[in-house]
Amino acid sequence: MTKINPVVGTPLGSHPTRVLLLGSGELGKEVAIALSRLGVWVCAADSYDGAPAQQVAQAHEAIDMTDATALADLIARVKPDIIVPEVEAIATDVLKDAQDHGVRVVPSAGIAATCMDREALRTLAAQELGLPTSDYRFAGSLDELKQAAAQVGFPCVVKPRMSSSGHGQSVVRDAGQLEQAWQEAQEGRRGAGDGTVSRVIVERLVDLDYELTMLTVSSVAGIVTCAPIGQRQEDGDYRDSWQPARVDPEILDEARRIARDAVAGLVAHAGTDTPWGVFGVELFVLKDGRVLFNEVSPRPHDTGMVTMASQRLSEFDLHARAMLGLPVKEGHVALSIGKFEGAASHAIVVEGYGEAEFADLDEALATPGTDLRVFAKPRVEGRRRMGVALAVGSDVEEARIKAVQVAQALRIQVV
Repeated sequence: MTKINPVVGTPLGSHPTRVLLLGSGELGKEVAIALSRLGVWVCAADSYDGAPAQQVAQAHEAIDMTDATALADLIARVKPDIIVPEVEAIATDVLKDAQDHGVRVVPSAGIAATCMDREALRTLAAQELGLPTSDYRFAGSLDELKQAAAQVGFPCVVKPRMSSSGHGQSVVRDAGQLEQAWQEAQEGRRGAGDGTVSRVIVERLVDLDYELTMLTVSSVAGIVTCAPIGQRQEDGDYRDSWQPARVDPEILDEARRIARDAVAGLVAHAGTDTPWGVFGVELFVLKDGRVLFNEVSPRPHDTGMVTMASQRLSEFDLHARAMLGLPVKEGHVALSIGKFEGAASHAIVVEGYGEAEFADLDEALATPGTDLRVFAKPRVEGRRRMGVALAVGSDVEEARIKAVQVAQALRIQVV
């Protein structure tokens, strides 16, 4: 693979490595911090001003990243060496054009486009790579959805071809709910209201025991996996995560194999010899012990925020190193907590309309082994994730309790 020797050390100098971050939320903020610590110049772009990563980057922009012309103009102005997509709502054709003209896209323009498209990703995973998945079909109309649901059986899950955080997703118990599921998929998909119709994926609802995230890193040194991350979700969005997830050795071996094979398959289709970065591979573990591939994000994963407490190098540090062409090996992804200890994260979700103010931090962080990240998003508009509590405990259970206690001890007002 290509050897990269980035110029780092003076972000405001004449010749720093320049990174354009597309998406400036809480995950992007930590990526910007990790890059800045390595002497990289960062421009953080998002659809609004004051996004978390914009507050810590050397430069920032507010644009509609789905607008191909606006995105191309931004790239021309910033002249980045590296583009880092941190969200999925991006004009991917522009990324491909930039990559063709010598800009590195992390991990690649092709991978970003594949991972945001459930049809392309599932076809690659199941049909080309032979990864185990739930039974599924695709449908491009309500009539096709009815036929597909009859084939996979009820209950089933209907998802838009492109969406995130559970938007447009619904569980269908019988044929009478399919019309509503089709409508929800159209309204919750990416680009809703553009006058087009989205295809959907229909999946058999599996007998799920639990979900795992396998953070998998592709770098100049090859592919390695972090310790498994357990998680709890509400309405398709992450609420708690913990590491290491306690799983049987056979299940862990299979989870690692699937994660490595999924990332290796994406790397092989990357269209570039530098397909480096962190991938969040989402897996289902069934009650009968089978492990199924679900999806993969070609970037740090929200459940991976626990690594800020559990690993010496968080998922954000690993992402920064990998994209700069630095080797990431087994020792780099190791846990920093004790053999029998555990770490946990708990999302702090705030409801209301206005600015969120955090108080009583002294009480919230009084217990040793606890920490807090306030995302500093400008406003809450209804319901929004505004921070994350972190904790380390004598085991995973204690860590999870401590993380929840941090969140509960905070006094949060929306003003």
